[in-house]
Amino acid sequence: MRHGKKINHLGRKTAHRSAMLANMACSLIEHKRINTTVAKAKALKQFIEPLITKSKAENNQSLEKGTHNRRIVFRNLRDKYAVSELFSTVAEKVGDRPGGYTRIIKLGNRLGDNADMAMIELVDFNEIYNAGKPKKKKSTRRGRSSKKAEATAAPAAESVEEVEVAEAPKAEKETKTEEPKAEAPKKEKAKDAEETKTDDSKE
Repeated sequence: MRHGKKINHLGRKTAHRSAMLANMACSLIEHKRINTTVAKAKALKQFIEPLITKSKAENNQSLEKGTHNRRIVFRNLRDKYAVSELFSTVAEKVGDRPGGYTRIIKLGNRLGDNADMAMIELVDFNEIYNAGKPKKKKSTRRGRSSKKAEATAAPAAESVEEVEVAEAPKAEKETKTEEPKAEAPKKEKAKDAEETKTDDSKE
């Protein structure tokens, strides 16, 4: 008898918890953000994100899949208005996002019992936070390495060309400066030869 009572007690606890999470999820879908404790917000995040994934258009391309996903979501939420809102407005907004549909922001401690409070919200419905951010373009990982290699090779080639161009004028300057030095001894020799000729003529 005692063992049976324990099972019933645990069953009531889980039913109460799932009902609480379903109510919180319906409120989050309706209002797009709610305030609760940090522990409940983390539990709600794990509860609602798989349901949002099932509501996306890419997972409901056929009629059978769409009906099946709606039934699974309705079994968890137990509210047809929340289900219709999730499959229409929310699914359109989160269509391009691969995951992480909710955000938890800590708000500090509650005055009465000093509990950690937090706000959980749907990321795509915060227009103030997302106003200044441009939309990211989708890119595959395969193209990144080749682009990086080309980007690093191009500046390296440019730097080599600059070094060659910078060295060329230096070489020209060196040749120009060396030429007069080479001519100076010739002039001196010519002067010496003329002096010797004049001396010979005088004698």
